[in-house]
Amino acid sequence: MNTTVSHRVLSDTVWSAQGTALWIKRALLVLAGVAVLAICAKIKFPIPGSPVPVTLGTFGVLAIGAAYGMRLALVTILAYLALGALGMDVFAGSSAEKNGLVYMMGGTGGYLLGYALSAVALGALAQRGWDRSVLWMGLAMLVGNALIYVPGLLWLNTFAESWAQTFAWGITPFLIGDAVKLALAALLLPALWKLVGNART
Repeated sequence: MNTTVSHRVLSDTVWSAQGTALWIKRALLVLAGVAVLAICAKIKFPIPGSPVPVTLGTFGVLAIGAAYGMRLALVTILAYLALGALGMDVFAGSSAEKNGLVYMMGGTGGYLLGYALSAVALGALAQRGWDRSVLWMGLAMLVGNALIYVPGLLWLNTFAESWAQTFAWGITPFLIGDAVKLALAALLLPALWKLVGNART
């Protein structure tokens, strides 16, 4: 697998544009990505005893990272986090009463940081062609998941009494669900490339 040549990502195949039209396209993709992330975050399943629910948020981050490429994915995640910081109800556990920076500094704060790291990594790997193969896409998803978990667990540990409690809160209940989401995303991206003719630059 060539990891040095830059390839097109899926978003490059949508509406070929240049100049002002290209910036309009990028803005629309960012808005669409933020909407997808907000919807995915609200599709959640609470875990008894854990401050972190199971959501489709990680799936949305991984998919957007791979589909948008490194820079556009990062802009999208930062826009999503900025809206959340301003108090909009876009996070899994945010609400009219609990939102903004107060929410972001809670137990899920590290995972939100991990979203940005993961999106950049997935975008960079997609630009190297990893999104064309189920095997390589699966490996990219593992990398992306790790980049979400590491800062998430480090931050969550500041709220726990021990690392055992941190793992019980922040990783053990999510392994099966994350494996399913990872497999789905790993299958989805290469399948979409087949639909668009596996275009490359």
